[in-house]
Amino acid sequence: MKKNIKVCCGTGCLANGSRLVAEEFERLAGEDALVECEIRRTGCNGFCENGPLVTIEPDHISYYRVRVKDVPEILEKTVKNGETVDRLLYKDDSGKPVRSQEENPFYAPQLKIALRNIGKINPADVDDYIATGGYEALKKALAMTPDEILDEMDASGLRGRGGAGFPTGTKWRTAAGYDVFPKYVACNGDEGDPGAFMDRSILEGDPHSVIEGMAVCALAIGAEEGFLYIRDEYALAVQNVRAAIRAAEERGFLGDSIMGSGRKLHLSVVRGGGAFVCGESTALMQSVEGKVGEPRAKYIRSVQRGLWDHPTVLNNVETLANVPYIIVHGGAEYAGIGTERSKGTKVFALVGKVKRTGLVEVPMGATLRHLIYDIGGGVQNNRPFKAVQTGGPSGGCIPASMLDLPVDFDTLKEYGAMMGSGGMIVMDDRSCMVEVARYYVQFLSGESCGKCTPCREGLKQMLAILTDICEGRGRMEDLDLLESLGETMQDSSLCALGKSAPNPVLSTLKYFREEYEAHIREHRCPAGVCKELTRFSVNPEKCAGCSACVRVCPTGAASGERKQPHRIDPEKCISCGSCREACRFGAIITKGRGEA
Repeated sequence: MKKNIKVCCGTGCLANGSRLVAEEFERLAGEDALVECEIRRTGCNGFCENGPLVTIEPDHISYYRVRVKDVPEILEKTVKNGETVDRLLYKDDSGKPVRSQEENPFYAPQLKIALRNIGKINPADVDDYIATGGYEALKKALAMTPDEILDEMDASGLRGRGGAGFPTGTKWRTAAGYDVFPKYVACNGDEGDPGAFMDRSILEGDPHSVIEGMAVCALAIGAEEGFLYIRDEYALAVQNVRAAIRAAEERGFLGDSIMGSGRKLHLSVVRGGGAFVCGESTALMQSVEGKVGEPRAKYIRSVQRGLWDHPTVLNNVETLANVPYIIVHGGAEYAGIGTERSKGTKVFALVGKVKRTGLVEVPMGATLRHLIYDIGGGVQNNRPFKAVQTGGPSGGCIPASMLDLPVDFDTLKEYGAMMGSGGMIVMDDRSCMVEVARYYVQFLSGESCGKCTPCREGLKQMLAILTDICEGRGRMEDLDLLESLGETMQDSSLCALGKSAPNPVLSTLKYFREEYEAHIREHRCPAGVCKELTRFSVNPEKCAGCSACVRVCPTGAASGERKQPHRIDPEKCISCGSCREACRFGAIITKGRGEA
């Protein structure tokens, strides 16, 4: 039987050399007449830290961290003889090699709808997408009335995956109700959260699902033109989406007569300039129009007056990728997944201090513990779990006592966090929550458009206060001021950036207040992160004299003879913490600047 060799060529695997791996497969397979196989370059498989990934079908064998030198062995053993190359298999938690993704503890608990095709198809080949049932939803939608399409979307309970969680069917139905033309459909691919790459993965690996979702939306609301707004840094996504649009036009899925129906839809790509605020709907539309990306007040919604003051439906990438599945399988089936008020699945970028990082798609309502421990494998080096930040830089930090919270739109909001677009950053006991809040406020302060005073000035003041606390100049009254600033910003900022920006500060004050107090009262950073409040020394009873600290110390502060207790010169030490990270024996002691 002919073998299908799938090589992951998503951004992560490309950075690890997967293009060279794919080329080597193509070269050697072409030279060997006894090798009967097809080489397919796919999108991101999600398990990026273990790339390049290679999957052999129909044997369901998945190899990880494949190098060019491994290609001849894979062709000889697996493709020709049906044997596995055990050293390239993933090892489960017990150390046992697993053959397939279905057995891999990272993949096995997942339920993929938005990511259903990624890693399976070549995004540059429209026939691959069609073979999976692609454009069947569009064909079905063409035979439906707009109201029938909207009824299915209402029945699905799909809520916007960009962060706001607004009911998709309601948004579409509102735009459909305005007899103002032209109307527009738009896709928000301006993913700017640090550590998040969900939308990027879909645009790179399955662009036709987004295009098909936009086409279904256009049929429902009566639009004939649409735009995909993709951040400029996503070069591969832009390339693959443009190629997919051309292919869809050539096959008649887009253009002046969709599938011969006489219905029209033209799509084009607009490249964003990398401004975080342009992820906000009205700022994005300003940018599409060629204006400065600044938000406007939303007393008039975009579904009434959006692009060029005409009705516009803007959906996030992941939201649109769900639409073809809903139309084909029915809204009721989709609504059977998830919770009462949060239907379907959600894609998360699980990153940070977790053993297995990558893209994860699970039903709404899955607990944080399930995501971090069952799928993610727990905290790196088995250190204590401290917090997880959900929802990107504007998200809140959830402590260990709440690991069993279900992940859905309403529960996270109730506890001071939010779903956001799906970023999930895991932190261990060596994360300083004050510094975490300071870092995100610094990021948001730089990304604020400056149009409204509460956001512009509030973030500056928050950053100044948090910097003082991290550097030992904090006062107890600063904590009340931070809370007051945060509440004012939530109440009076113009757009969602300013309204949600205080979340990292308010949630860490709520759940980790003792850390703030230690910084202020004791001039001590409990996590040993804030340099001005931390000094390092060596516990001679635990030191094995391995010199790991000496090798990583950037200033030569660590010294000592091998197999003898080492020491750290406080005059040279810059409190970078490199020695602590390198030490395998727990011999590095952290103390506050004021401690003896």
